[in-house]
Amino acid sequence: MKVIVVGAGIVGASTAYHLSRQGAEVTLVDRADDGQATAAGAGIVCPWLSRVDDPDWYRLAAASARYYPELMAWLAEDGFTDTGYKTVGAIALAESPAALEGIAARARKRAVNAPEIGTISTLAAGEPATLFPPLRPDWSALHVTGAARVDGRLVRDALLAAAGQRGVRRERGEATVTVADDGSWQVRLDRTNVAADAVVVAAGAWSDAALRVPGAGVPIEPQRGQIMHLRLPGVQTGQWPVVLPPSSHYLLAFDDSRVVVGATRETGSGFDYRTTATGLREVLDHAISVAPGLAEATVVETRIGFRPFSGTPLLGPITPNSPVVVATGLGATGLTMGPYCGAIAAGLALGQVPDIDLAPYAPLRDL
Repeated sequence: MKVIVVGAGIVGASTAYHLSRQGAEVTLVDRADDGQATAAGAGIVCPWLSRVDDPDWYRLAAASARYYPELMAWLAEDGFTDTGYKTVGAIALAESPAALEGIAARARKRAVNAPEIGTISTLAAGEPATLFPPLRPDWSALHVTGAARVDGRLVRDALLAAAGQRGVRRERGEATVTVADDGSWQVRLDRTNVAADAVVVAAGAWSDAALRVPGAGVPIEPQRGQIMHLRLPGVQTGQWPVVLPPSSHYLLAFDDSRVVVGATRETGSGFDYRTTATGLREVLDHAISVAPGLAEATVVETRIGFRPFSGTPLLGPITPNSPVVVATGLGATGLTMGPYCGAIAAGLALGQVPDIDLAPYAPLRDL
């Protein structure tokens, strides 16, 4: 079976990888636009502490987190272990006892069906800083041991390399999928029609431009995120947990004395690929107010990514049983959900029934 995958971010790379594991003939097409979200994202795998109340979002996010260890084991069997994935735990900071109890109650409720959350414990004021030393000493927190972090660039590259070993062919160019009123469809790569049995559109914030359906569209817009990488020379940061402050910002650490802080959520940004003074100020102000110990850290780089922003993840065939599948709209949780959504998209392209109800994630909306 021949399948074309449009987009080589985390979702497209996962789709191609899972298709290749099942013997499909895969062509992966990507334009290599600046600002792909996978290359910029933080890589936090901890949906259980999220304040998002949407049950459909949480169902998909929890299943995605549960899937990660299985995928990492497969990649290791293929010879790829450098993904930045590590179970380091997470701490959700609280400014008051009432706030801490609210976080704990949410985590305990979700843990009933998600044992992968690990051990849940409360940390009194001052204790979070023993796990993440730059933090203010007055924070209390909820600690869960099952959370992980992952390097988006590394896991994407591992998926692409493993897929390449199984014969996935990569093309750089612009792919457009056109679906007619009668359900017939075609794929054009640059100016040439390309034959395939199925196609998966996983082009992130560019997915709407890649899919043309009369009277309907993929409700996606780019949301710019600016994220900073800092370094604490000589400090062993590899075991530090993910830090989730009361805001939408975050802090997480990697093995090379690096701390990642972010990120802005700039809805309405369009594809304006720039680092801005306002964005940097927002990120640094939030980070240093939460963790003053980062004030003297070295600024290594700023990354910019355009999240595929939608009201809910968009995942499924454009119409029931269609061989045209859409997988995008994961917003700020792309690195959490991306690998699992890619696995689902691959199964759909091969005519398989997913193990999760996709009705809430129908990809098209009337124009």
